Amino acid sequence: MTSTSSGIGVEAGAQAARTRALAVLRVRGRALAVALLPAAATVILLAGGSTGHFVGHGWDTARWTVGALAVVVLLAAAGVALVVARARPAVSPTVPIPEESAPDLYRMVRDLADRLDVPAPSAIALTPDCDSWLEDRTHPAHGPPAPKGRDELGSPGPHRRVPAAPVLVIGSPFLWWMRVGELRAVLAPVVAGTGPSAQPDIAAARRFVRGLDATVAVSSTAARCPATRLVCAGLGWVARLLLRSCREHAALMERGVAAAAAERAQAVDYGLRIVAQEQVGLAYAGWDRLLTRVALPAWRMGRWPSRLDAGVVAALTELSRRDRLAEGFASRLGERPACDLLEEPGLVDEAASLLAARLFHGGPAEPGPDWSPVAWQEYPEEVVDRTWRTEAARLHRVLDSLGVRATLDPAAPDPGGPTLARVLDHLTEPAAPDGPKAPAPAEDAEEAAGTECSAALAAGLTAALAREEAAAATPAPDGPAPAGQGPDSALWDDCALPLFPLQPPRTARELLADHVRAMVCCAAVDTAGATPGLDWLDGPSLLVDGERAADLTPRVLSLIEEGDPAPLRAWLVESGIRPEKPVRLV
Repeated sequence: MTSTSSGIGVEAGAQAARTRALAVLRVRGRALAVALLPAAATVILLAGGSTGHFVGHGWDTARWTVGALAVVVLLAAAGVALVVARARPAVSPTVPIPEESAPDLYRMVRDLADRLDVPAPSAIALTPDCDSWLEDRTHPAHGPPAPKGRDELGSPGPHRRVPAAPVLVIGSPFLWWMRVGELRAVLAPVVAGTGPSAQPDIAAARRFVRGLDATVAVSSTAARCPATRLVCAGLGWVARLLLRSCREHAALMERGVAAAAAERAQAVDYGLRIVAQEQVGLAYAGWDRLLTRVALPAWRMGRWPSRLDAGVVAALTELSRRDRLAEGFASRLGERPACDLLEEPGLVDEAASLLAARLFHGGPAEPGPDWSPVAWQEYPEEVVDRTWRTEAARLHRVLDSLGVRATLDPAAPDPGGPTLARVLDHLTEPAAPDGPKAPAPAEDAEEAAGTECSAALAAGLTAALAREEAAAATPAPDGPAPAGQGPDSALWDDCALPLFPLQPPRTARELLADHVRAMVCCAAVDTAGATPGLDWLDGPSLLVDGERAADLTPRVLSLIEEGDPAPLRAWLVESGIRPEKPVRLV
């Protein structure tokens, strides 16, 4: 009974999707009919003249006018159709997984497709995100080059190999956190989508919509001559009009495809899929925390963690240790992980980690002297300690530019280097009653809750950081090509990296808090024997006597917002940190 109802649901979903696909194709047919109307009118006028029905000067003028209009409309329609057919649809940036590098993974996916009675995906790729989907890459521009002088069938010609079925894109964190059975259960409804994708009407409707979307992108390309811009404006107007006409039908078509795929997957690992969906949510939370708290500080330092997916396992294991709601998840680690389906999981993790840095931070496509990988065991020294000392050095450069003395007492000896006491004295020193106001940016006015000294220091840090970022973004005259011009950008447009920025730029208040906290950490390391550490859930951390200093941030905020150094000074005394001692900077 369940099997029968499931089959009925599959057929209903597929039929609904096909109905909407036909509606999309009718939009294309109506557009073609409109383009042929002037030509049809011309044929009628010519036929009437040849039979003696439409004769006279007026009819001759009408024939010439309508004929010229028909030629113009046909040429314009042919141009639009050519662009729609040839424009390259957008493709998600992924890490391709050849079959020879993951034969077990391909075997599992094919077995799953056989159980679902659908075509198997043509290839598998990984994305540095917690999601999975099917992606159509049947456009000729998306296929790898065929052997020189021969096409896919072995005949001579400049053709390219094009996959016949969609490509299965899998979120790379799933492979490391999920077990093999859980991954198969999660992929079942995704793989089931290859069945509706093989339906000719649905495939044709999808090609038409993707072509229109690519045409809009082509028409929006900047840096064109005025005549070309005029042509592109007309091309974009037509494409957008057609997209608006078929948008609702296309959305309902995809909804029907998803419903049919979900119904078809009901018979495969249904009970396990309920449990696996819990792991999807957990993996997403761990991945987001890892990127924003751990990877982002490294990317800002010009280093990219080369084992992000392995870091997800460490982060979620730590979460299961701290949070009783996550108890039991770590016990799954004794089962076979899905990354065992890869022949060389380390290389795949490294490629996915580099792509994640490129997408979420805008880093270069290839490693280099200023963009090198970092292993997790090197993270505290190579990232945390360097970040602290770099920010502390910037803080003291801004203090120098503001004319802040090394000590408040002019008769006191020079401490011989940058000290934390200099920062504390400046932020607690009362502002001059007639002194100039700090040039705080307008967008940060609502956050200027600190003293005048802290506002001036925050504005200086913001300007200094902006200058450094502008200098780093300017390529050298004879240097390598900018990011986005390498071979990896052949299938997707990366001219506006990062495509998915993780966080908005830090405000002036946040910058000041980070820099003061970095100076405190440098003083703790150099004068009290503290060490930099890595917390999988909170990122860079300071370890004092082996314990994480979790109460430092509120004390720093009390200093910069209220000018009250008492909580921070009490913590420094308790931790044995000497603010008057000079620290080492980069």
